[in-house]
Amino acid sequence: MRYAARVEYDGTGFAGFQVQPGARTVQGELEAALHRVRGGGEAIRVTGAGRTDAGVHAAGQVIAFTWSGRRMSVRELGRAIGAVLPPDVAIGRLRRVPPGFSPRRAAVRREYRYTIWNGPRSPLRERYALGIRERLDVTAMDAAAQVLVGRHDYSAFGGRHRQPIRTLSGIRVRRTGRTITVDVVGDAFLRQMVRSIVAALLRVGRGTATASDLEAALRSPGRAFSGDVAPPHGLCLRRVVLRDPTGDA
Repeated sequence: MRYAARVEYDGTGFAGFQVQPGARTVQGELEAALHRVRGGGEAIRVTGAGRTDAGVHAAGQVIAFTWSGRRMSVRELGRAIGAVLPPDVAIGRLRRVPPGFSPRRAAVRREYRYTIWNGPRSPLRERYALGIRERLDVTAMDAAAQVLVGRHDYSAFGGRHRQPIRTLSGIRVRRTGRTITVDVVGDAFLRQMVRSIVAALLRVGRGTATASDLEAALRSPGRAFSGDVAPPHGLCLRRVVLRDPTGDA
């Protein structure tokens, strides 16, 4: 039986989603939980819709796996997995999906949010938000962000990739009190792409860059603003929209 589910995690203590030798990862914890529930045997591979980096959080990651253990109802299996996961990972309701279902291939849209606390020092808020003391010009940030929307080669804002063309359907920067959110929606993302975009927008908010600078950076052959990226702890994968409705967990 193949199952899919949404997964939430606090990325603070992880080296990222994808399994890495000698490092604690979300994928590794999920696979270890499945191994415990099944009671040993061969490893059960977990696949995800996105490979979040070290320190990045998720509220709506989508994972899938093929269960080959003892026969259990969907509810029983979901509860058993949840019972052995660590406190910083939680799995949502399991749903049956077709054999071979891949969250990465089925994903048509991914929605990220970067949160900025634009107020006095706050240890609690700044666990999941970037703390910045000087007031940022949110109107300028939102206007500049629109030059990055569309279908482009985003090599300047991401790691090297054989196919760097992506489509961003929207970027919105808004302020609610002292909290600023940067919502970025696209079909797929290059490594560190959202954090690179946020770092560029922070320059605009501080008055050290303009929309024209972002447009020029997008067209440049090198990394934008010397490869500057915002810290990971303010970023969260909020939602993944899937093409196949039977797999939209």
